[in-house]
Amino acid sequence: MVRGQTVALRSVGRTDVGRRRAVNEDSYFRDDRMGFYVVADGVGGHNKGEVASRECIDQLEMWVRGAARNLERLTAEIAAGDHEAIWEVRRLLESGVQSACYMVYGMAELSPEKRGMSTTCSAMLIGGGYAFAAHVGDSRVYRLRGPVAMQITEDHTLINYKLKHGLITPEEAEKSTAKNVITRAVGHKDYVQVDTADVDVAPGDRFMMCTDGLHGYLRNDQEVVELIGDDAIEACADAAIDLANQRGGRDNITVLVVDVAR
Repeated sequence: MVRGQTVALRSVGRTDVGRRRAVNEDSYFRDDRMGFYVVADGVGGHNKGEVASRECIDQLEMWVRGAARNLERLTAEIAAGDHEAIWEVRRLLESGVQSACYMVYGMAELSPEKRGMSTTCSAMLIGGGYAFAAHVGDSRVYRLRGPVAMQITEDHTLINYKLKHGLITPEEAEKSTAKNVITRAVGHKDYVQVDTADVDVAPGDRFMMCTDGLHGYLRNDQEVVELIGDDAIEACADAAIDLANQRGGRDNITVLVVDVAR
C-alpha cells in the first residue's frame, strides 16, 4: 500500500473473448499494494490490438513503479491536506500515458505488421484519500458509493462528441451504428490528449473499470449499482462478464472491481 493511503484495497479482474471475436485484444493490470489499476482495449484487429493494449499496460506499470518514491511523498502530502500535490499526481499519470503512447506508436512504426495498432487506456491510482484517473478512449471508470454510481471518465467517441455539441439527439445516438468510433487512442500518433480526474475515496466505496464490451450493454448507471453493489467482488465480476455475453458478447469483455475496505 502506498504510504499516505488510508484505506485497504482488494480487487478482482476478469476478461473474456466474448461470443463473436477470435482474439481477446483487451488487457488489464491490478496491484492492490500500489493501489494501481489499468484497463486497455486494443484497436486494430489484424494490426495487433492485443500487442498495443499489453504494451500500454506494461509501460504504465513500469512508469508507476519507477515513480513509487515520488508517489509516496505526494500521497502523504495529499493526506496531510496539500492540494497542490493532487495536481502533481495527475500530471505524473498523464506523463505515464504519454510515455506509453510514444512506445506503442514507435513499435508500430518499426514493424509493418503492427502498423496502425493503438489502444484505449483507463488507469486509476488510489492514494491519499483520492482516486486519480488518467484516460484515453472509451473504456470507463465508475465509483459506486451506496446506491449511486458515478462515471469518472468521459468517452472519447464520435457519438459522445456529437451529443455534447448538440449535433444529434440522445434518441439518435441510441440508434447509431457508429457507437464504437473512438476519437482518441494511445499509439495512433506519437502524442495523445489525456484526460485526468480525481474523486475522493471513502471506506465502503467500490470502483468498476471496464471496456466497452461491457458498458456498451449497460442501459443506465443503475445497472452498475445492481452489478457490483452488494455481492462479493468475485461474484460481481463474474456477473458482469455473464451479462455482456448474455446480451450478445459482440466484443471482448474486461472488468475490474476494486473494493475499499470499511
